[in-house]
Amino acid sequence: MDILTNPFKQALRAGKPQIGLWAGLASAYTSEICAGAGFDWLLIDGEHAPNTLQTTLAQLQSVAAYPVAPVVRPAWNDPVQIKQILDTGAQTLLVPMVQSAEEAAAAVAAVRYPPAGIRGVGSALARSSRWNRIPNYLTRANDQMCVLVQIETPRAVDALDDILAVDGVDGAFIGPADLSANMGYLGQPDHPKVTQAIDEAIRRIVQSGKAAGILHSNVERARHYLSLGASFVAVGVDAVLLARAAERLAGEFKNVAAPAPAKGPY
Repeated sequence: MDILTNPFKQALRAGKPQIGLWAGLASAYTSEICAGAGFDWLLIDGEHAPNTLQTTLAQLQSVAAYPVAPVVRPAWNDPVQIKQILDTGAQTLLVPMVQSAEEAAAAVAAVRYPPAGIRGVGSALARSSRWNRIPNYLTRANDQMCVLVQIETPRAVDALDDILAVDGVDGAFIGPADLSANMGYLGQPDHPKVTQAIDEAIRRIVQSGKAAGILHSNVERARHYLSLGASFVAVGVDAVLLARAAERLAGEFKNVAAPAPAKGPY
């Protein structure tokens, strides 16, 4: 069994749309439930969810038996944190708040062994190499790493062409919430000026030959982005799905009148 080849990266290169789900509950149990639901990829969130290196590892292990690609988002573009995440077995990273070609190049360097990058060599201790059981892991690993960068500010949008030109950047992901906030429309990711900026950014990403991605829970908006050529689109968040489903269920019984007490025989 070839567990080194990155099928998610291959699918993006082939232009095959990949539909994903955000995993923010920081639980191997819930991530495994979502892994079997039929999505192409699952985002294990280390930026806005209370994940640690250990909970990230547990989720990577729990979803490994399913035909779903795990994507890990570190808290920041930090080479030390990235090195540890890679050693747990992650091959695809979604790096937040990349605003320049230099920052994109730093993310690429962090996932590659020297001389192509700066990733520290500790494969004998690492799940990524299955403790050096994967033949030639050190010489083969670099080519299987997938780097996705998040575009979340007007500065990043302005620098988008330079970011996309960085060798080793496989795709760019538009973050609607942060982009709208940084454009002056906090809490308004569907403001017309924001959606216009998103549409244009996706077109530029697609034209560059790199993969374009976004998260949007509105089905019609998600389909719209797919129609523009976005190839990795997350269509929901596990925590939000649970919260709304729980609220709907509770609401079904909020106004139900209590049954009248049964009358006795006398």
